[in-house]
Amino acid sequence: MSNFKKVTVTGGPPRQDVLAPLRMTQIVGSKPVLPAEILSTILDYVTVSDLIHFAQVSRRMKEMVYDDTRWILRLRLMGCWNEAEARKRAEASWRKRAGSHGLPHEEEAERTGIGVNDNNDLVSRSRKPQNGSQTMFDAARGQIDAGVNGLQQSVAGSPDGLDAVPVSFNTTTNHSSSYKSQDPLVRLDILSQVRSIRGQARQEYGKIHGSLNPYYHDAITCKDHTTAMIFRIYRDPNHQARMLANLARFAHSDLAQGWQQRKEKIQELSEAFETAVAREFEQALETADVDGKQRRYAQVLAALNGGQKGVEIFTSNSPIVARKHELGDPLDCLRLGSPGHFSAQESQRFFARLAEGFNEQIALIDRIFPASTKAAVTFLERIGKEVFSDYISTLLDEAHQTSLESYLEAVSCTYHQSLYMAKELRPSKDTGDDFYESVDRIIACAIEPHIDLYLNEEYSFFKRKSEDEVGAWERQLSEQDASMQSLYMSNVNRQADKRDFLTSFKKVVMMPVNVLPTFPLSSPFGGKSATAKALVNGENLQKTSQASSQMFARPATPSMINSTSLSTNQSTTPLPEPPTTELAAKAAIMSSRLEGIRSLFSIEVALNLVHTAKSGIERAAVFYRTQSQFGEDARNQCQQIFVLLLQILGNRHIRAGFDQAVDHLAKYNPKEIQNHGHTEVRPLVTFLELVNVGDLIQQMLDVFYEQEMVASRLTDRNDFIDPAVKEKKKFEQMLDERVAAGLNKGIEVLMAEVEFVCATTQKAEDFNPDAAATKMADVMDIGPSETARNIVDIVSSHTKMLVGSTEKNLLDVFNQEVGLRTFTALCKHLKRQRISVAGSIKLISDMNHYFTYIETLKNQNLLEYFIALRELAQIYLVDASDAKELATIIADGDRFHGIFRAEEVYEFAERRADWYQIRPKVERAMYGIGCGVM
Repeated sequence: MSNFKKVTVTGGPPRQDVLAPLRMTQIVGSKPVLPAEILSTILDYVTVSDLIHFAQVSRRMKEMVYDDTRWILRLRLMGCWNEAEARKRAEASWRKRAGSHGLPHEEEAERTGIGVNDNNDLVSRSRKPQNGSQTMFDAARGQIDAGVNGLQQSVAGSPDGLDAVPVSFNTTTNHSSSYKSQDPLVRLDILSQVRSIRGQARQEYGKIHGSLNPYYHDAITCKDHTTAMIFRIYRDPNHQARMLANLARFAHSDLAQGWQQRKEKIQELSEAFETAVAREFEQALETADVDGKQRRYAQVLAALNGGQKGVEIFTSNSPIVARKHELGDPLDCLRLGSPGHFSAQESQRFFARLAEGFNEQIALIDRIFPASTKAAVTFLERIGKEVFSDYISTLLDEAHQTSLESYLEAVSCTYHQSLYMAKELRPSKDTGDDFYESVDRIIACAIEPHIDLYLNEEYSFFKRKSEDEVGAWERQLSEQDASMQSLYMSNVNRQADKRDFLTSFKKVVMMPVNVLPTFPLSSPFGGKSATAKALVNGENLQKTSQASSQMFARPATPSMINSTSLSTNQSTTPLPEPPTTELAAKAAIMSSRLEGIRSLFSIEVALNLVHTAKSGIERAAVFYRTQSQFGEDARNQCQQIFVLLLQILGNRHIRAGFDQAVDHLAKYNPKEIQNHGHTEVRPLVTFLELVNVGDLIQQMLDVFYEQEMVASRLTDRNDFIDPAVKEKKKFEQMLDERVAAGLNKGIEVLMAEVEFVCATTQKAEDFNPDAAATKMADVMDIGPSETARNIVDIVSSHTKMLVGSTEKNLLDVFNQEVGLRTFTALCKHLKRQRISVAGSIKLISDMNHYFTYIETLKNQNLLEYFIALRELAQIYLVDASDAKELATIIADGDRFHGIFRAEEVYEFAERRADWYQIRPKVERAMYGIGCGVM
């Protein structure tokens, strides 16, 4: 825009040289008033007609107006520009030109879009631009060859698409004859015919402007909607809707001042037309004209703005929404079911009716609405929000206030039923493969507000119910103990007891109270694995009891004094009269507590806890098995329920029972018992029964863990950091420790009984016939003594009870410990006897009897001790005349395999009946005592 002007020079006489004025001229440059950035921004808010006028001002203004990005922006606002298509066309054109020319500057021109003409050909630098192809990109290549006159001629006559734009909106007589003669139906598809070509965005926009601007100008200037040009030219409602949709898109490219008011005018016109069509569509719904007016006006609304108005009218008038109360009342699930429980039949009826009604409406949607409206998805979302979610929320809120257990059942059951209902729904033809995903999403959205509360309540419910179950058991045990003490102490005459304490002490009678069923001692509990599985699965155990003699019955609650039999298969034992002395009463209390060891924890309590946990885990696992968005939270909650089951059942129930049992065993004193069993120690038998009960509970938990946790993939048994795996290992370790502690105390009780039997049943004449008051017969019984048989029977009966109920390692340790302590008890017993040569036969028979029993334990290390004990019995068989031979046997350490030292064997030799006669000879042979030096 700079000009040259002359400057008058003063000071000298004027010369006559014709070049003097030219030499005295100074060039003064004038800069534009506004920067190019501001001018470009101003152009963004100028009307299209003003842009044409502005382009004619100068070459630089033309470059700004013809900038391709300015027109691409307008096309993109209308949604007519596809950048991927434009890039694809540019790359194809670049490859074409690169193959024919291969010039670096042409490649750069193609990449930047410079030099692209109407035919997408690269314009050579040596060629002048043709008329009509001059763009701002041509100016960027260098000097513009055409002059100002040529520029004006190019703008006036170029077919660039803007030649038909009128300079003023006052009249439509300035339109090009080409647009006047254009078919109105062709204008309906003008937006779909736009091509995305870099460098030709201005021409493409010019076509749109020439086709739609007359209707756009008329629509924003008309005073009455009915007189608009659209409704005068187009008589078909479908065509009218399509043109209104085109104008709505065209209005987005209007960036000039006042565009908001013009856009509102177009919107008002569209809304008036939409209201009229919607009224006709609603009337068609009332007449049930599905394939006629309903379908026609649905297509009109779809062409106008997507058809959502028609979908909303259809959904609102749908019987599923309008008469949703007929599908079912959510409160019927709580009223018609059993008190405190959820009626799944009522909710199932609701979901069945909903699925049936939905499929009927989907069939109508496929007949009425075009696929582009996606009416089925909108209808589905509306049903999910107003019908399904409303039913679920009402039901769960009321169930939570009514009963917690019914709430837990309702959440899981309704979610499972809704997933089943989703499979029964028929997808629409326009939904595609994502229909069922949309259904699952809607179901999840309805359940999600309740899932956190449900998981927390599920955990709290199991915790509270488990603690109540164990607490009730503990209270009953405490009440039983208090009732027992009250019964036994009620008949005690304390004053008489004080006056005759010694008499009452001598008359203490321990009277066992057998009111509980016992385990058959012949059973090694080999069938407990099947029993545990049946218990976990809740199967009927009556058949199992009849099929296996190893099945036993345990009370569901602790047995009470004077109660009836707690097992239908056992008869009650009549209770004795309460003792009349305090000491006898205390002894009876202790005996009753020892008998009650088996009731310190219960299979029924454990089974109730397992079934409660199973119900809770199965309810929560529904959310995990469906792989829903909250499946991981449900999985973690299932693990927490299993962990809590182990903690309550282990630490509070089983551990406390074992500790109390060990405490009762520690108070056992066989010397105070008058009625001893020949083959069993009742306190130890009851404790071993308790061990078997604990083992059965553990197997029951193992079955539960495998079936409910591992099989359902709620936990991984190989994941050592998994909470369920860690807690299960802790439970097993706790049970092993409690059993080990109880068995240790049980072994002490067993050995106390063995020592008691040895001390009370072994007769003096067994090993020393000469001590008998009467002359014994010449023929002697060379078999084992009655004491030896009783001891073997007692020990073997208790070791066999653990077979099949404990691990082999623990059983081997128990057997070895019992064998070693039995060996020690026999050694002590042997040192208290007087053994003659004749009585040694009986002793050797006893030792062989012990050895034969130890062989059955298959413990070689333990067998060495009893081999040594059998060899030890040989020292009593040596005749008194062979004192030297006896000394040799005593001093032979290898004979006893290192079990006995010579000093210990010497102590046993002192128990010979003739020891004082042979002692000098034995000591002389062993130590040289009595020898003299010649």
